[in-house]
Amino acid sequence: MSPTVGEQKTFKPGHGRKLSDASDFQSRTKKDAKAQIVKELDKLLLTTPSPLKEQKEKEFEGFQRLYSKFLEDDGAKLQWEKIEKLPEDSVRDYKNLEAPKDDQITDMLRKLVVVKLNGGLGTSMGCQGPKSVIAVRNDLTFLDLTVQQIEYLNKKYNANVPLVLMNSFNTDEDTIKVIRKYTNLDIRIETFNQSCYPRIHRESQAPIARNCIIEDDQEAWYPPGHGDFYASFANSGLLDNLLNEGYEYCFISNIDNLGATVDLNILNMLMNPQNGSPVEFLMEVTDKTRADVKGGTLIQYEGKLRLLEIAQVPKERVDEFKSIKTFKIFNTNNLWIRLDAVKRAIDENTLDMEVIVNPKTLKNGVNVLQLETAVGAAMKSFDNGIGKFSFSVLSLRKYMLRA
Repeated sequence: MSPTVGEQKTFKPGHGRKLSDASDFQSRTKKDAKAQIVKELDKLLLTTPSPLKEQKEKEFEGFQRLYSKFLEDDGAKLQWEKIEKLPEDSVRDYKNLEAPKDDQITDMLRKLVVVKLNGGLGTSMGCQGPKSVIAVRNDLTFLDLTVQQIEYLNKKYNANVPLVLMNSFNTDEDTIKVIRKYTNLDIRIETFNQSCYPRIHRESQAPIARNCIIEDDQEAWYPPGHGDFYASFANSGLLDNLLNEGYEYCFISNIDNLGATVDLNILNMLMNPQNGSPVEFLMEVTDKTRADVKGGTLIQYEGKLRLLEIAQVPKERVDEFKSIKTFKIFNTNNLWIRLDAVKRAIDENTLDMEVIVNPKTLKNGVNVLQLETAVGAAMKSFDNGIGKFSFSVLSLRKYMLRA
């Protein structure tokens, strides 16, 4: 029975239970937290409209896995002294790549899918609505220019490269309206939504949402970072459909990065590997400049290459992280990934991405946590048969054109 107003509620320890040591205490509190989050999510599911219940169940399964990882390893923290210097052969020079022969290009492009991360709003640029519909040049938006790039590629090489947009609940409705104007162009556009996760209270770690009707309280929900690409892509059915159609690779980049175009030299390296082993994951990186000090970088950690984001850096090490002398590599977030490798990682549940804990204060003053992941952090979950490294990284100068 719930306590009445003014009644004091007392939490009593279990009978006969001795005071535990720190590790036992942490273990039991984590177990209790996991059980409590399941109960809270089950309550929210009861309020989900019937047509969306199956989708929300899948999303909550993903949130539970993310929350459990947050409790177990606190991925935002790492032991700074364990960071090692990048091995010399971990980054390849773009200048050494071979250009494809003209008669190879069309066949290569027919196996490629272009994915744009389109979940962000334009608030940081002082605009309302999706970032992708901000006018950049001659009244053309980021999305207009992206569509023109793909359409030009298809016409020039007689290809059919699809453009896939990963939207969020913040951008989906407006984006669907906008893409109708491209109906008569020589381009196939597909969309899917990334997950919608509940923000949790910073202290109680309980979801602050009262129900699963997002429109009732959008501040209670959030898209969990672009690392959600893998699960949402698979859950949408698009991954299986594209594999069945014969597509092999996807090229992923941010919608506002107009420098992130399909590079035929990179595609040639992927489609025609010199050692015969397919490269499953490739990240485009470039030299870090003072304009890029907050962006992610590559590190060698416990014998593996991994992505390090500023949100994972201890406060006392942030200045060191921003140093262009100490960390010289900048992640452009341009990624090339084999589609069958994504499916394998999803089916076998082998995706491993560090949890990024993003604290927020809502308009009503409530302090919350967002648990997120970065799409590039999954690099260690893929193989490419090159030495001891689980992926290939390319040193490449890419410039971002921003409003």
